Amino acid sequence: MKIKAAVVEKQNADFEIKDDVELAEMGPDDIQVHMVASGICHSDEALRIGDAVIDYPIVLGHEGSGIVEKVGPEVTQFKPGDHVVLSFYACGNCKSCLKGIPTQCENYAHNNLSGVRPDGSSHFTENGHHVADMFDQSSFTTTTVVRERNAVKVDKDLDLRTLGPLGCGYVTGSGTVLNTLKPKPGDTIAVFGTGAVGLAAMMAGRISGCVKVIGIDIVDSRLQLAKELGATDVINSKDVDVVKAVQDLTDGHGVDWAVDTTGVTAVMENSIKVLAQGGTTATIAVTPHHIDVDTWNDLCVDDKKIVGVNMGDSIPQIDIPRLIAFYKMGMFDFPKTEKFYKFDQINEANADSRSGKTIKPVLVIDEDYKPGE
Repeated sequence: MKIKAAVVEKQNADFEIKDDVELAEMGPDDIQVHMVASGICHSDEALRIGDAVIDYPIVLGHEGSGIVEKVGPEVTQFKPGDHVVLSFYACGNCKSCLKGIPTQCENYAHNNLSGVRPDGSSHFTENGHHVADMFDQSSFTTTTVVRERNAVKVDKDLDLRTLGPLGCGYVTGSGTVLNTLKPKPGDTIAVFGTGAVGLAAMMAGRISGCVKVIGIDIVDSRLQLAKELGATDVINSKDVDVVKAVQDLTDGHGVDWAVDTTGVTAVMENSIKVLAQGGTTATIAVTPHHIDVDTWNDLCVDDKKIVGVNMGDSIPQIDIPRLIAFYKMGMFDFPKTEKFYKFDQINEANADSRSGKTIKPVLVIDEDYKPGE
């Protein structure tokens, strides 16, 4: 089956929309999805420019939403016409999956970041040549085939165009707080970076009952949005000493929890310095940068901790419906971060994401889609 897909031919090349890409045949536990929309994530950019490498040419995209067209004979949870959000694939059989921790799937790298399907076959080809995929999903396409475990069913009355980023950016930021850090009511949290991941973390901090949710960035307009979405306080770190500013907001103690979404060395190191005694920071950016830590003075003396978190330690089939429930309650207003672009505007959308002009670009792949139909 020939489809239209945005292909990156080589490292750091622009996206090129092609209409001669061949989609793999369906397997017994596959579902074929007509793509309605897809978010653009900084992980897509990291792969495009080579900060993290799978293979080239490649079809990126891993925040897809769409409508099921066909299902394989072993599929039990979906039928044609279902609306779905797509996320990562976990095998379901390894020790971590059986413990309910699919983000620690022993086969996670092969299943999502090897460029081939979990069975080793090509997801896409062009003129008979292999084209790599991402997350066994590759949502920058008009149609894709995914495993049943990639998909999460959502209500048809929701606007599919807005939902795709729940599969990565929003679930990563919120899950880091709700699933990993687990602050208690009355705790304090600082979030470095007010992109989609950071804003999701802030909203989750407010949902958790944190009395101080401190948003930190260098862009005033983003900090204003952070206040609209739940930050109790904001700091423009371009203008002040951020460590002192956080201490001033917390009576000199520092925060119980911190999340860094920037991946910038100095910022990651500050996320440790702003912690109170016994505090924990989560560093969750896709970045080639490193940090310099004095394990005794930075960590041991004050019993501080650094944790890495993959995909918010989420179970998409549980966490995505939970975020939608919070959205319906007015507690997780993620569409405020989004801006729609046409599919053929993908390079403009990606540039706007890279520059920070747009927090969460969403490609509307099916322009005929009508919400609620």
